[in-house]
Amino acid sequence: MSRITMPMVSLATLLAGCYGGIGDDGPDVDDRQSKALIAEVRALAEGREIDRLEPPPPVRAELVELGRALAFDKELSGNRNISCMTCHLPELATGDGRSLSIGEGATGLGLDREHPDAAFIPRNAPPLFNLHAMDAVFWDGRVQEGDNGVETPAGVHVTQEMQETFEFGAVSAIGLFPVMSREEMRGKPGSNELAAYADNDFTSVWSGIMARLGAIPEYRAMFEAAYPGTAFEDMTFAHASNAIGGFFVSEFAFTETPWDQFLDGDDQALSQSELRGAKNFLSARCSICHGGDALTDGAFHNVALAQFGPGQGNGPSGRDDFGRENVTGDPTDRYRFRSTPLRNVELTAPYGHAGQFEDLFDFVDHYSESDIKLANYDVDQLEPVLRSTVLDTFADILANRDELLDGVVFPKRVLEDVTTFMLALTDEDARDLTYVIPDSVPSGLPIDTMPTD
Repeated sequence: MSRITMPMVSLATLLAGCYGGIGDDGPDVDDRQSKALIAEVRALAEGREIDRLEPPPPVRAELVELGRALAFDKELSGNRNISCMTCHLPELATGDGRSLSIGEGATGLGLDREHPDAAFIPRNAPPLFNLHAMDAVFWDGRVQEGDNGVETPAGVHVTQEMQETFEFGAVSAIGLFPVMSREEMRGKPGSNELAAYADNDFTSVWSGIMARLGAIPEYRAMFEAAYPGTAFEDMTFAHASNAIGGFFVSEFAFTETPWDQFLDGDDQALSQSELRGAKNFLSARCSICHGGDALTDGAFHNVALAQFGPGQGNGPSGRDDFGRENVTGDPTDRYRFRSTPLRNVELTAPYGHAGQFEDLFDFVDHYSESDIKLANYDVDQLEPVLRSTVLDTFADILANRDELLDGVVFPKRVLEDVTTFMLALTDEDARDLTYVIPDSVPSGLPIDTMPTD
């Protein structure tokens, strides 16, 4: 599995002006200026050690098909009414188009999904693109690759045998935890046999799901085809989670963007505005947090985002979300969340750990004078039921804001060009993902798909 590595950044760069090195090229540039701009962008990318993103190694077909079935099958949820892909809809670029997802007990899909108790999941459903390049998953990185395997909130419940099942690093463990969440998939106590277990009884819940799957002959055959030489009775839910991870890695890797074509030597791949945006992006602090081939440093940053919704049980109200601190226990990690990989970012609105911004330009603009933007956060962009839940914790958030944002001010022209550059990070093949949806799943339960016009 490829790893994200952050290039060395000089102290001079870190302390440079908020857009030091950014030019003011006009829209009409002659050939000489264009060539100079192309050369400058190439040099900046090389200096940041940013290259094209390589695709993952092929995943065996039997594992992909097992993972596909499991990801779309509601059999994995307590009440058999929601699947992994209910909140990661292929029709919506592996998201659900909402700021905060709506999980178990709801009806409808995407923006039409409704819960009888107006219940929300605390965070935005992150996209599933290019997970082969990620060493940590989930907004707070609670599942991450460590020195002794994949580190997870389940601790010793993830046995050495399970660790040896994982083929894709942290991505292999991605399926272990949504099935544990009562709000996401498991359901309220008393509603089903999986919900009867304690919240920290990982092993019993996972074993219960495997018992369900083992009662379906087609699944038994699919598991044994995906793991030749291993009998279903000798498998754990790690085999299911690994298959889901393999499906994600295989089917949602998109590495042929105009930006990649440019890095391969195609001088015509980017427009003048995209080139200016690339120059601005690579010259400024943007590329410190969004460096590497996947355009993320894989680290965690507080970028001054408003908090709303049910939260993660933090703070006096219990509705705050301390982010990475909930994983590390370190107060300096408060309000830090994983840097979003920017590939296909055009397709993945809303943006932020709680989907704070609907529009990509507005999210880019937030990084300019983010303290002022936070204090003047526009709640009207949220759906009405969430507007009253925005917490007045702005001072606390700013007290721990990443120092890279100190003093950052961008002219509107720069913001426009950087946003335009981000459009060059879209792989055209990622626009239509309906081909990944199976016709049926072994349980026979209905598959959630968006209605067609």
